[in-house]
Amino acid sequence: MKAVVVYESLWGNTAAVARAIAEGFGPQAQAMSTAEATQDVLAGADLVVAGSPLFAFQLPTAKIRETIRRKAASFPAPPDLAHPALRAWLETVPAGKGRSAAFETRMWFSPGGATGAILKGLEKAGYAPLARGKRFRVAGMTGPLKAGELERARAWGQRLARDLRG
Repeated sequence: MKAVVVYESLWGNTAAVARAIAEGFGPQAQAMSTAEATQDVLAGADLVVAGSPLFAFQLPTAKIRETIRRKAASFPAPPDLAHPALRAWLETVPAGKGRSAAFETRMWFSPGGATGAILKGLEKAGYAPLARGKRFRVAGMTGPLKAGELERARAWGQRLARDLRG
């Protein structure tokens, strides 16, 4: 079983969750940024898991990323905007026949979410949802992750592997 865990991560929190999910899934899983998750990498994937931070109650838009870029100096650490946004990456996902799952990193309360848009984009490419979207919490806009979130991510990766095996 081949699994690819793709992420957009600005301060490393979403990347850390993606790595933990892949670790939980097992050695057949790779975690990678949207820049690394090319069509060749996705070819033959049995599972594509994609994740993003939640900003303005949604999957980040180009406008949100530009605002973050303009305000970069005001953050405790500079954001990593070198890789494509997950929203843009979803538009380039090649057709596949595998399954999908989605996750987001977010502060505790938010009336919106990113996982629905992620699952919809993956389903459009032929990846039927395997699980409901999962939310992982950060302490503030730039993090860090709340205690226990990486353990939850590893456990979710294990569950995804079991569910995929059926």
